[in-house]
Amino acid sequence: MKKVLLTLAAVACAASVFAQGTVVFNNRVTGTLITHVYLGGNSQLAGNGPTDLPAGSTAWGAQFVPLAGSGYTAALLAGPDLLQANPTTTFRTGTGAGFLAGTTVTLQGVAKDAPSAQMQMVAWDNKGGTITDWTAAKAAWQAGQIAAGASPIFTVASIGGDFNVPPYMTGLQSFNIYLIPEPSTFALAGLGAAALMIFRRRK
Repeated sequence: MKKVLLTLAAVACAASVFAQGTVVFNNRVTGTLITHVYLGGNSQLAGNGPTDLPAGSTAWGAQFVPLAGSGYTAALLAGPDLLQANPTTTFRTGTGAGFLAGTTVTLQGVAKDAPSAQMQMVAWDNKGGTITDWTAAKAAWQAGQIAAGASPIFTVASIGGDFNVPPYMTGLQSFNIYLIPEPSTFALAGLGAAALMIFRRRK
């Protein structure tokens, strides 16, 4: 009996060591946090606009369209190695475009009730649900195959666990996802510029 109790205690201890913290994965929380995720541009941008909370001065013009629907996936990365939390989520539609379909995520590599953790939100075009994680999405993005993007890294305090309730993502800023041109596009642009210079010299 004593051995059984010792074994159960060891299992419980191991489970507590590997238990992971939680966070509310939502970028629209009335009175606390309002940020957006946009599609557009040709480089990574970030910053809150006048209608965000807290309000900022970043001008997200008409060329930036709020993400909407299940065709875009968002994930939260956390911890020293910025590991992907689970589950991922998608975006609301209509007047809710730009906002996540909120959920509570379990962090990887961040213990329950940790004092704080660094985080980064990422989003991508999931190609009809075929790209399901950030590792695959980042590779496709860097290859010029899909639009994707990432927020600046931010810190969240009082991670959820046995004593803390899951916190909100305070510190998150609005950001965009965009398509990186394929290397061949840059090559063609370079050839075009060179040809134009030669043409002008001949004139």
